[in-house]
Amino acid sequence: MIIFFFSLGLILGSFFNVVGLRFPKNIPFANDRSACPHCNHQLSWYENIPVLSFIIQRGKCRHCKENISYIYPIVELLTGILFAISFSIIGFQLEQITALLLISMLMIVFVTDIKYMLIPNKILLFFLPVFIFMRIIVPIHPWWSSLLGGIIGTGLLALIIIVSRGGMGAGDMKLFGVLGIVLGMEKILLAFFLSCMIGAIIGIILLLFKIVERKQPIPFGPYIVFAALISYFYGDALIIWYFNLL
Repeated sequence: MIIFFFSLGLILGSFFNVVGLRFPKNIPFANDRSACPHCNHQLSWYENIPVLSFIIQRGKCRHCKENISYIYPIVELLTGILFAISFSIIGFQLEQITALLLISMLMIVFVTDIKYMLIPNKILLFFLPVFIFMRIIVPIHPWWSSLLGGIIGTGLLALIIIVSRGGMGAGDMKLFGVLGIVLGMEKILLAFFLSCMIGAIIGIILLLFKIVERKQPIPFGPYIVFAALISYFYGDALIIWYFNLL
């Protein structure tokens, strides 16, 4: 079953790439095969195999010889690994649906924010009612934790945006609001702390190696993605460890 979930994640990860790259540009999905972003050559079936196609082509389009973005195999592989982890931790429970939906949303957000520095409202609005429904049938204890988590997630980021005068984007705020419903009050605070910590560490590394310059905008969405996943799967253990440490 772990192999099945990993394979499912690889396949869906390829689809999440397409959604993340096309949706912000309003590129239609129907009757439109995947194509090279450089020469617009439509890809053959074997060029659409998750991860393997990237390895076979050695990271280059076989027609125009331009480099293929590393984001494609990374998202496919990440989705596969996360689906497998999700099944190994949760197993056959209703909460598994929430976990797979959460991973799916976060992988799409990962692509859109890295590529366009944008978290589309329509993506969040698509998942929001589904997460609300799932938290009704599989609630967090206490039940009001999801409601308070959504309020805290939105309010905390809104306060930072106001104080920093736009230091973070509205998309990040809305994403935290949706995540708050899934994670609940305690884990959304943990996700916020982890995202800031991960962002600070990676930001310092990027500056030290001069990959980015000071005051250069950096997408914060990927840090939120990894922080949310850590909080969702391992948040309880981290919170218990922290309070025991105190």
